[in-house]
Amino acid sequence: MLNLNTRLLGVINYNEEDVISFPNGLPSFEDEHAFLLLNIEGSEDSMFCLQSTTTPELSFILMNPFSLDQSYEPRLRKSELEQLQVKRDEELCFYVLCALKRPVSDSTVNMRCPIVINPDIKTGCQVILETDDFHMRHPLSEFSKTDKGDVSC
Repeated sequence: MLNLNTRLLGVINYNEEDVISFPNGLPSFEDEHAFLLLNIEGSEDSMFCLQSTTTPELSFILMNPFSLDQSYEPRLRKSELEQLQVKRDEELCFYVLCALKRPVSDSTVNMRCPIVINPDIKTGCQVILETDDFHMRHPLSEFSKTDKGDVSC
């Protein structure tokens, strides 16, 4: 059992097999390759912390996009599916980055560039979807509180 003193969640314990590998890092954080996906308590599996295991002060808030918009249908390119070692998008878990602001209703989510994880091999990446349906800064206030998706990992 390993432990990590994080900025958002305090000291957490984890196993090496919980670490998700991002072989190419994330945009602007290309040297960060190892993260934990941590459920934020009380969020009912709709909000997560993507926590770096090498830089304890580095973390990102992620949201389940399907809990925001049931019509969200991300489609990856063939090369992205191959990189994540799957044949279909449905085999993957999708998360969107959330920029928290005050008030919370001013917060935004990036529906255009989801974080995508293959839970079977614990590998992830961030992709840019080829669609004009979603943008990089959707205000949280534009999503209906009753539009709860059913898709989770």
